[in-house]
Amino acid sequence: MFTLIKRAFRSGWKTLIRDGGLVAANIFIMAMVIATVTSLFIFKEASDFLIAKLQNKVDISVYFKYETAEGDILKVKEEITGIPEVKEVAYVSKEEALKNFTEKHQDNQVLMDSLSEVGANPFLASLDIKAFQANQYEAVAKFLDDPTFNSLIEKVNYYETKPVIERIFSLTSNFNKAGIVFSIILAIVAILVAFNTIRLAIYNSREEIKIQRLVGASNQFIRGPFLVQGAICGFSAAMICLLLFFLLMWGFNSRVEYLFPGLSLFQIFTGNFWWILLIQIMTGVGLGMLSSLIAVRRYLKV
Repeated sequence: MFTLIKRAFRSGWKTLIRDGGLVAANIFIMAMVIATVTSLFIFKEASDFLIAKLQNKVDISVYFKYETAEGDILKVKEEITGIPEVKEVAYVSKEEALKNFTEKHQDNQVLMDSLSEVGANPFLASLDIKAFQANQYEAVAKFLDDPTFNSLIEKVNYYETKPVIERIFSLTSNFNKAGIVFSIILAIVAILVAFNTIRLAIYNSREEIKIQRLVGASNQFIRGPFLVQGAICGFSAAMICLLLFFLLMWGFNSRVEYLFPGLSLFQIFTGNFWWILLIQIMTGVGLGMLSSLIAVRRYLKV
């Protein structure tokens, strides 16, 4: 067995050197395939970050009647916190609401004058509620529709923000579906391209294979060098892609972070380095060996 493996590696390496141009084209095609798979992985991580950031900006607010005591509001806060869909609940007192409004509009003299004319604090205490997912806000709104809260709550702004929340939920759902479909299409195209490239390399050795068959060589003996060749091409393509993505993520990181604050492609790459390396090697070596195996069996009648 060891002799057979050694012979397969030696023969496969000789074939690589002999068919240098075709091997280079094969590595290039595989590198494109691996780059596509890696891009999908990084793109998914980046999109998950952006969607989570967008969802984090969406919430619903519960405004309490002016005379509602702070203790009653905090009791409602405890009840809402216990809802499984709720991620976070923040209490904003009347005084804090006034302070926030003043800080935000301090340069608007008209608003400041109007506020002074009112005399008293016109703002209502509120609870800002964040759910884990955009589609969970409806369940929170239904909970707040309970008649026991009617004497405390002035209004819930869910139905005002509902179109925005539904849009985010629709965007997230459609993006995930599109990503799956796009990944499947690219995977099929990539396999077909890589398969046909390796098939050409095997076709180039058809006379050698015929001679081996005539002298009684086994299928395993003939397949070995081509499997080794496919594995070496795949591994080489994976290493090229790893270096390329390292340089790209490092080079474009500042530009992407400028457009999308908080999104660091280089951090995504380094944080998932071992996963990316595993994906690239498995894709390259697996695709190379599988394509070689299929091409030898189906097209060269081994």
